[in-house]
Amino acid sequence: MSSLNKVMLIGRLGKDPEIRYTQDGTQVANFSLATSEFSSDKAGGRQERTEWHNIVAWNKLADLAKRFLTKGRQVYVEGRLRTREWNDRDGNKRRTTEIVINQMVLLGSRGEGGSDAAYSTTASAPEPLPEAPGAEPEITDDDIPF
Repeated sequence: MSSLNKVMLIGRLGKDPEIRYTQDGTQVANFSLATSEFSSDKAGGRQERTEWHNIVAWNKLADLAKRFLTKGRQVYVEGRLRTREWNDRDGNKRRTTEIVINQMVLLGSRGEGGSDAAYSTTASAPEPLPEAPGAEPEITDDDIPF
């Protein structure tokens, strides 16, 4: 195996998904996901550490996020890490790392807006579009030297 880029998280949404559309009408959803870990301090008290993750969902997963995800909802996501760079309006170089998901499972009981069984869908996430900030150009067979 030459490399692996895979992320699996279970957490709660920090806010409702933000839905946008690319110039060609492709739907994209962005939302934040909180994961927490607990430990004990020296005095025996319980300490919580929360990590926030930027999540990106494309196409059908974006539509499902728009329809079913709300702030506080527990969800399992699976995808890959992607780091983008761009220049902001002031010319400053900016950078962000996000998780582009290709699988999402809604968790929780009916009381939390879920169902008794977890709902899952898998859809492939497209590569960044050329007009997107920090997007990489598509590599074809002609670009490979061997």
